[in-house]
Amino acid sequence: MEHLDLGPFTRATGTIRLPGSKSISNRVLLLAALAEGETTITNLLDSDDTRVMLDALDKLGVKLKREGDTCVVQGTRGAFQAVRADLFLGNAGTAVRPLTAALAVNGGDYRIHGVPRMHERPIGDLVDGLRQIGAKIDYEENDGYPPLRIRPAQIDVTAPIRVRGDVSSQFLTALLMTLPLVRAEGGVTVVEVEGELISKPYIDITIKLMARFGVNVERNNGWHRFEIPAGVRYQSPGKIMVEGDASSASYFLAAGAIGGGPIRVEGVGRASIQGDVAFAAALMKMGANVTVADDWIEVRGIGNDHGKLDPIDMDFNLIPDAAMTIAVAALFADGATTLRNIASWRVKETDRIAAMATELRKVGAEVEEGPDYLIVRPPEKLTPNAAIDTYDDHRMAMCFSLVSLGGVPVRINDPKCVGKTFPDYFERFLALAQP
Repeated sequence: MEHLDLGPFTRATGTIRLPGSKSISNRVLLLAALAEGETTITNLLDSDDTRVMLDALDKLGVKLKREGDTCVVQGTRGAFQAVRADLFLGNAGTAVRPLTAALAVNGGDYRIHGVPRMHERPIGDLVDGLRQIGAKIDYEENDGYPPLRIRPAQIDVTAPIRVRGDVSSQFLTALLMTLPLVRAEGGVTVVEVEGELISKPYIDITIKLMARFGVNVERNNGWHRFEIPAGVRYQSPGKIMVEGDASSASYFLAAGAIGGGPIRVEGVGRASIQGDVAFAAALMKMGANVTVADDWIEVRGIGNDHGKLDPIDMDFNLIPDAAMTIAVAALFADGATTLRNIASWRVKETDRIAAMATELRKVGAEVEEGPDYLIVRPPEKLTPNAAIDTYDDHRMAMCFSLVSLGGVPVRINDPKCVGKTFPDYFERFLALAQP
């Protein structure tokens, strides 16, 4: 399908059970593969990003059995059997970064590559960190970017490893997940983060999942120093369920505000380990009626007198993915909304600051973009029949579906790009939206 026409809709109501979290799914798959014992994973996300991770693990000799949203993984006790592999990982940062680190200490000869956009997404800070411990990693094309060639190396973790934290939290996640596999004198490996660490909640996810597999990371000096037990073996927890995807929840929660609701999203809530549940708090600041329980969140329209969302000025460094939904929700606000500290948008599936600004203007908004911020001034009336380009970015497609709730039709180009994390998103959205 080259495009999908949505709306016009004026209401959205219903209940949705979320697919599994992408961030948790790929982390759990890798931890289960590296662990001792068999792990049964339930509510595993079925998407492009998890499929490339599963394909890669299969090529590396991991025994997998998948039926529906359940996957049984036979752990390798810390070392992949295949010592040579060519791995295509699409545009999945949650696969490329952690697998690069794990393979760098595995003692084999590997090639990692992906789609053209992945070859534009930086990985140099992670490679620099791995080279500090002796890893042999070469860039096949441009320095600092995939594709990569990884060769056998002598790994030494006696000195602290330093890694920048201001480009992507996935670099630190990759190191934290891999370093327990490497033996060290004193039994501890240290990682020191240089500069400001962005997307801290994603590191929290990593640490909590590692603990589920028996490895406890100690965090010191705020978010600047991490001590990891070295030379230990991950232990399977037996069974583990993947939470619903909190980033995906944001579209339906926003729909509940814009379209009146009630919309209840099941699978995330107060007990979630995902930082993106904080989207609900941002929506509350915009005047939405939000109720949060342990494993569900419900939104019932807007609670102020003027019937529009309140504009906000907010730092979104902690929830950059869900912040994209705020940028589109800002079209329905009574004034200008400012999203700050979103520089990481520049190195995602596309340059999301530039893409968001371009597409918001198509529906009538005035937009100011900066290196790390976006200001959205909503139009008096949305421009109907805008054709939204999605840049092969799943979140662009899902965010802009919300425009149709403003009583105007909107066209989403290349809607199949949602397959990266939420293949049946539009079917789910259309089940809630009403004329």
